[in-house]
Order: sequence, then C-alpha cells, then structure tokens
Amino acid sequence: MSQRKQLFPQLDRMLHGADYNPEQWIHMPEVWDEDIRLMHLAKCNVMTMGMFSWSSLEPNEGQFEFGWLDGIIDKLTLNGISFILGTPSGARPAWLASKYPEVLRVRPERVRNLYGTRHNHCYTSPIYREKVRIINTLMAERYGKHPDLLLWHISNEYNGECHCDLCQAAFREWLRKKYNDDLDSLNQAWYTTFWSHNYTDWKEIESPSPIGEHMLHGLQLDWKRFVTDQSIDFMLQEIAPLKRLSPDIPVTTNFLGGCNINYERMAEHVDIVSWDSYPYWHSKNPDWRTACHAAFTHDRYRSFKPDKPFLLMECTPSLANWQEVAKLKRPGMHALSSIQAVAHGSDSVQYFQWRKSRGSSEKFHGAVVDHSAHEHTRVFSDVAELGAYLERLQPVNGTNIRAETALIYDTENKWAVEGAAGPRKPNLSYDGEVFRHYEPFWKQGIPVDIISMDRSLEGYKLVIAPMLYMLKQGAAERFETFVRSGGTLVLTYWSGIVDENDLCFLGGFPGPLRKLAGVWSEELDALYPEDYNSLVMKENALEGLSGTYSVSLMCDLIHVETAKVLAEYQEDFYQGYPALTVNRFIDGEVYYMAARTESSFLDDFYRTLAGRCRLGRALRADWDEGVNAQVRTDGDRDFIFLHNFTNQEQSILLKEIVTDLEGTPVEQSLCLPAYGYRVFIREANNIRANI
Repeated sequence: MSQRKQLFPQLDRMLHGADYNPEQWIHMPEVWDEDIRLMHLAKCNVMTMGMFSWSSLEPNEGQFEFGWLDGIIDKLTLNGISFILGTPSGARPAWLASKYPEVLRVRPERVRNLYGTRHNHCYTSPIYREKVRIINTLMAERYGKHPDLLLWHISNEYNGECHCDLCQAAFREWLRKKYNDDLDSLNQAWYTTFWSHNYTDWKEIESPSPIGEHMLHGLQLDWKRFVTDQSIDFMLQEIAPLKRLSPDIPVTTNFLGGCNINYERMAEHVDIVSWDSYPYWHSKNPDWRTACHAAFTHDRYRSFKPDKPFLLMECTPSLANWQEVAKLKRPGMHALSSIQAVAHGSDSVQYFQWRKSRGSSEKFHGAVVDHSAHEHTRVFSDVAELGAYLERLQPVNGTNIRAETALIYDTENKWAVEGAAGPRKPNLSYDGEVFRHYEPFWKQGIPVDIISMDRSLEGYKLVIAPMLYMLKQGAAERFETFVRSGGTLVLTYWSGIVDENDLCFLGGFPGPLRKLAGVWSEELDALYPEDYNSLVMKENALEGLSGTYSVSLMCDLIHVETAKVLAEYQEDFYQGYPALTVNRFIDGEVYYMAARTESSFLDDFYRTLAGRCRLGRALRADWDEGVNAQVRTDGDRDFIFLHNFTNQEQSILLKEIVTDLEGTPVEQSLCLPAYGYRVFIREANNIRANI
C-alpha cells in the first residue's frame, strides 16, 4: 500500500516557483502581465509573496493598502498559479522604528542598532509583537480562506539576538523559572564560585557581553537556550492569528543553513520544514564535496520531521551575489542541485528570486528573469527545462526516506563544544567533524538521518555520535537501550565530558558512557596543525581494515576496561595505547574512536560497519568518486536518484534491475554526462540490496 504523504493534497505535484516581489513593480503594471506569461513558460505553479512587503502593506501606521496584493493574487490564481503568503516581520518599515525605537535590537556591547537591514528587531518588544499581530490578523482575515493559498510562510530566516533591557528582564524571568527561583541552584549550575563570580541578586545577571561576563559557560549556554525559546515564543505569537482564522492552512518558516537558534526545537512548532540552500559551487572544493555538504543539511532538516517531505524554499538558479565570489552555476548544475534536494526529501524547488530587483543590495542576485526581462536566456531555459522534468516526478511527490543509520548532530552540544576553553583554539570544528562522519555514507549511497541526542533511536541499526562532549539527561540511557537491543554505536574522543550545564563529570571520562564504551579516558592530547601520529590496525582485528592510518589534532589516551583493542597509536609517549576499540554490550557493540583520523580511515571503517550492520544502499552499482545515489519510497516503489557531481562523464555499472520513469528497463552499463542525473524506479519487493 502506498505511503505517500502529500503536503498539499489540492496540488498533487512538485512545487516549482519563487519569491515574488510584485510591489517593486507597482508603477510598471505591464510587468505583472509579462510575469504571468513568463511563469507559464518556466513551468512555475506557485509564487511566495509578502515576506518583505510591510512598508507596502502598511505605508503609515494604521494605513493598510491591500489592493495591490489583491490584484496580483487575482492575476496569479486566474492563471492557475497558487501562492504562499509570508508574514512581513523579517523587515519592518522605517516609520515603525522611528516612532518606536525599542523595536530595534541592542548588540552585546549594549549599543542599540540604527534602523536598517533585515532581522533588526527585538523579539521581546511588546510594541513589535502587537504590530506584527495586527498585520498578521488582517492578512489572515483577508486571505486565509482563499482556495489557492497553500501555505503560511512565517517571517524570514529567524536568526540573531537582542540584548536590550526588555530582553535582559525576560532572560532573568526565564532563569528564575528554570532554576525554581533558587539563585543558589543557578550559582552551582554555572560554577560561579570560580573567579568569585557568585550572584547574590537576580538583577545582577546580564546576558554575555564582550565588555562584561562572557567566560561563564553555563551563562553562555542558558543565554542561547533563552534566545531560542524567545524566538519560538515570538513565532508562536505570529502563528496564533493565522491558525485561529485559517486552521486548515499549514505553516512553515524558512531556516538558514546555519544559525544561533536551535532550529530543531523551532521545527516542532511548524507543520512543514523548509530551508534556504546556497552552496558554494565550483569553488576550491570539488563539486562532489560541496554536494555532500548540501546533502548533509538537506538530511538534517528532513530529519526534523522524517515522516513527511520538506520544502526547498530558496535557492538560486544562477548565482548568489552576497557570496565572496558570485560564480555562475555551470551548465547542468542548476538542474542537478535541484534534483539533489528532491532526492533528499524535498517536494519543491523554489528560487530567490523570480525577477531581479532594479536596485538595492540584491539587484545582482540570481533570478529566473534577468534585467533583460525576457525568456531568451540560459538561466530561464534551465529553469523551464527543470520545471518540465519536475512535472514528470509527480509520483515522487509525498514519498519519504527510510534510513537505518542515524548521525547525532546536536545544536546544544555544538554550543558547548565551541564555548569550551580548550583543548584547542580555535575550537574543534564540531560541524566539520560531524560532516566527516557523514561523507562516507553519502559516497556509498546509504541514507542517513541526522538527529539530536534527544531523539528516539528505535528502528536504527547504526548510530554515530561524534564528539558528544555534552551529555543531556537521559541520553546515555537511550544509547544503552539501543545497544542492548542489538544496535551498533560509534563514539569518539571528547565524549561524555560535561552535563547540560557544562559541568565536568566526576569519576572518569567518558562519564555516563564509560560502561557502554568499556574504556577510561585519562588524558587528551591536542596536536599542532603540523603534527601527526598514526593508528595501526591490529592483525585480523576488524575485517576490511588493515595497515596504518594518519591521525591528527586530537589523540585520546584511553585504557580498556571491558573493550577489545582494534588499533594502537604508533608514535609519541603513548605509543601502544589503544586508538580504536570495540566493546560487546549485551546484544550490541560500541566502537570508540580515540583520535581524529584521516578521511580514508573513515571511508574504510564505515564501509566495514555498513557490511556488518547489513545497511541497504540506495542502488546496487559501482561508481567512481563524485557519483552519488539516493532513494525515496512510497512503500510500493523506490525512486532512485543517480547524480554525477563532476565535470566529466561518468560510467556506472548497475547490479540490479531498475526501470526509467516510463517503466522501460534501464541498461546495466550507462553513462552520466557531466553534472548529469537519472531517476529510476524499483519495485519495493526488489528491496535495496545489502552491501
């Protein structure tokens, strides 16, 4: 039975569209009619409007002008184009900041911003919240029942923080609630006795500042948690009138690729996850590695709500003008990168922007319609061709991804790792290290969920937790339950060091994971960038691994307790110390990687574990570096996406029977052109072959 979960039952197809700013062309009304013509040629079926329209919707306080928006909505929907409507809180009008300066953010240095840019607003300000409530309510009353409204787009790329007096007071109230109005508990959690920084009154507490307290790690963590909670609270107030007046219309907010907010927690409060993807294609990194980075973030955001597709809310069809080098996408890359998003679970390809602006900061940002204002461009042709292909992918719409592997990426752990004073400066690059453990699976075409340590591990065969420095309450117990029931867990150096308040565990590292890992970590050696050691595999210790691998940056000096030694260090005073161990624990096993290894070790190690865990690949085939396969399924059919992220033709040898989208069997030996892709179908009873 099909398990498709369509995001928009009234529109059973992939969304293809763009951010549209018709208010920029109010004085050139002929542009609107031309846009409609071009949208049909580009095979676009949806437009997103309103995110940056506040000054056009409310040019003066209390003076609302919806006529222009009514007009363009009528034009779109009469021509079969649906719309997504954004709330405009991401960029406020000048009159609002001028009359109510409290809505502007205050920096950590305690200086209030001048009016300007985006995201320059205080989430705590009662005035700002009220002004947002008023305009959101009016929009919901006017458009909430429109049959062609697909989705509410809440604000834009939530990020940033404010340190004003209103936020300081809200932060103190947040702390009082968290610590049950017990200042002694806060002092103990933050370890304020060090440097004699004990607080004696709640009013003494300030947010972290470079001109004040910024060395208390507990304070840093709680401030970031507060900023997340305050951002969510603001978002929920934005959503409230929309849900009250249009309860059947889902809501989303577009996430950035990286942010100071814990987006996983924010995602709990939206119906659909969406994000804005702007990889640095054709840079000093090979394109396949850039593609792997993009895939990592696709999978991370997909995993926020793994039972349904997500939306690619923004990408560029050509260039991003704000990147250091605004390089054009090479021929084929736009379609390839867009189909990659679909392969990883997106049910849309949408652009910023539809038509290039004539002025201001993003007038040179990529768009479907260039300043030439016609369809006779390479980019427009690329978009139109992709739109036609997305129509062929209608059966993929609503399908999802089943992963047997989970990679732990935890935002609060990231904050803690980056805030820790040592063991290396600059920090240990938590993001980069988690990504390095993702890359071997991407190369093999093995689906991966990327989850926080708070999430259930049920259903996974393999769980990987790189640098799990912070252990939240209950995490160790979840890992133990997972391993007891036969799961395989991989831990690394710098794990099980501190609790949720960044207080070190006593009794030996890796803290609550010590029994599970079967090792005791005595010391951690930080290496200079030019220093290297070696990991030497013991003979016949682990099938598929042998010889010597380079290690660098971090070397954990561990002693085995119940674990078995698989590899040892080759050099320095800790020569012969364990560098890789495995601990059999009830029905499962736990691997402990004591050093930061070279990528070739991770490739070999995870290829071996994939075999031991009998992980399914997206496609049984042989391919070279730069080729990747992903799979989505509806329970009856698997949809396999094969990509070539190189500028050379690639040969692939298939080792199973698949068909093309029309049901014709695919040749066993095939070639993918440079930046090319293919989509195949496999019946579910021909389920993915184990490695």
